[in-house]
Amino acid sequence: MTDYAAPVDDIRFSSLEVSDFAAHYAKTFGDLDLGADDISALLEAFGEFCAGEVVPTNRDGDEIGCRFSNGEVTTPPGFREAWKSYADGGWPSLDQSAEFGGQGLPPSLTTLLQEVSAASNPAWHVYTVAAHGAMETLVSHGTPEQKETYLGKLVTGQWGGTMCLTEPHCGSDLGLIRTTASPQSDGTYAMSGTKIFISGGEHDLTENIVHIVLARLPGSPAGTKGLSLFIVPKFLPDGASLGERNGVYCRSIEKKMGIHGSSTCELEFDAATAYLIGEENRGLQAMFTFMNSARLGSAVGALGHIEQGFQKASSYALERRQMRSISGAKDSDAPADRIIVHPDVRRMLMIQKAFAEGGRMLIHDLAKSLDVSGHSSSEDEHLAASRALELLTPVAKGFLTEVSLECASLAIQCFGGHGYVRDWGVEQNYRDCRIGSIWEGTTGIQSLDLLARKVAGSGGETLFAYLDAIAPEIERWDEVPDWSERRAEFDALIAEWRTATTALVQKGARNPEALGAASVDYLLLTGYMLLGFHWGRAARKSHEKIAAGAADAPFLANKLATSRFYFDHILPRARFHLTALERPAETIMSVEETAFDRTALTFGA
Repeated sequence: MTDYAAPVDDIRFSSLEVSDFAAHYAKTFGDLDLGADDISALLEAFGEFCAGEVVPTNRDGDEIGCRFSNGEVTTPPGFREAWKSYADGGWPSLDQSAEFGGQGLPPSLTTLLQEVSAASNPAWHVYTVAAHGAMETLVSHGTPEQKETYLGKLVTGQWGGTMCLTEPHCGSDLGLIRTTASPQSDGTYAMSGTKIFISGGEHDLTENIVHIVLARLPGSPAGTKGLSLFIVPKFLPDGASLGERNGVYCRSIEKKMGIHGSSTCELEFDAATAYLIGEENRGLQAMFTFMNSARLGSAVGALGHIEQGFQKASSYALERRQMRSISGAKDSDAPADRIIVHPDVRRMLMIQKAFAEGGRMLIHDLAKSLDVSGHSSSEDEHLAASRALELLTPVAKGFLTEVSLECASLAIQCFGGHGYVRDWGVEQNYRDCRIGSIWEGTTGIQSLDLLARKVAGSGGETLFAYLDAIAPEIERWDEVPDWSERRAEFDALIAEWRTATTALVQKGARNPEALGAASVDYLLLTGYMLLGFHWGRAARKSHEKIAAGAADAPFLANKLATSRFYFDHILPRARFHLTALERPAETIMSVEETAFDRTALTFGA
């Protein structure tokens, strides 16, 4: 079985060349002295750590999974050891403040590394993302005392974290939450209720788990306006030590399609001691810090799945021999040619490759915006970056998790029957990645957030401002030989995208269901266009370096070839979604409900 290896060169190309992280760091974090060599060294080191400690746990994580007994979860073999090495190596602390034991490096640097752990073992990676989200929430909304109590242990990896939203009767409709937190005389709260689908809600990787929980105060307003945010630790802190067990217990873990090594828990809060984060009845606003972190984390996880499947499929295609090339034998001394010579196999590999490398560029660009929104000294830059994050985070999450499933399916197809059996690991990748488009809000929810809230909510101006900002880069694509037709096609698509957006904003004002009906097509259109933009950037940068006599010209020529493939064979999908989103909502909504009930309608005598 082919194991995953960190694609360090591709990550370096995307971050250092296309997104120019070195210049970005010099401008945004001038006092860090963080150059290209430092970034490369960290990538190499983390890749080696994952290869030695995390990748070997992936198969057992799937086949053995988590075990639940008497309220306790045992993670699969090797998970605890990998976590200890992860913590001992200082990896959880990279982008955290030195005040709490962190290394004070840019958040985007953590994003670069998260791809590698996500592809090495998606289930193990979930625990790291949950802990990181808890840190970000406390940094943004915790009191000085809360930060002092919790951040140091989270930063060192001694403690883990969770996000507790969903309840048995409500999924993404958080306004239905029933868990309550009653004020106590000592300033704490007594929390009671049930939460489900809690990733890492119970495990044996860390000595304590810090739950970040949405709940209601007695008499709070109905709906999301009455939600508050709380810290509920598994063990109550007692100075530098752990105190008594808190009233939060794991009742069961889910039997899931994939990511078996990640414990997905039902948690019962039985008058558990809780501590308010931020203001009463403003918990959802505070929780968005965690949710946005998790949404970007889901996009990074999707990228990991695409890369993992591509590596397995491409390695197999370069070795497996089946039939002869339709243009004549390529290896006449062998009984058959390698399947890499067949056009359809090459097509499937190129789709995976283009989505992996294009998705990486999208995420790295968002990671830069994350840095600027939190650390730029320029108010204009901060505002522009924040708006870009708000607009594009649901696209990255929704689009990449959708295409990751397509790519995982194509990886299986490259193997043929061997992909459907467990020997090669590609069927595990398919099962593991299926949760991505459901996690942190389904694709439909991400799509409605994008179209109804971010685009229509601003009258289209948020999108148009972004398109205006990227226009100067698109104008430079004419520098690339044979690119004028692709540039013209892209310009035409942008013009139609603008027109369709204006029309949808107007339709939505008259009929909100028009936005709901068109929203997924709109998100997918946006995703294809964003990757087209980044592949255009990559083509220009590659040509520029080749013309300058770069020593890595073969690597860069490969990027140019992949960019051509994206524009010629994948970008045309955008036009389909442009057409579909313009079709009337009535053809969806006018169908009677009885049409979905097989027992309600009859045909014939």
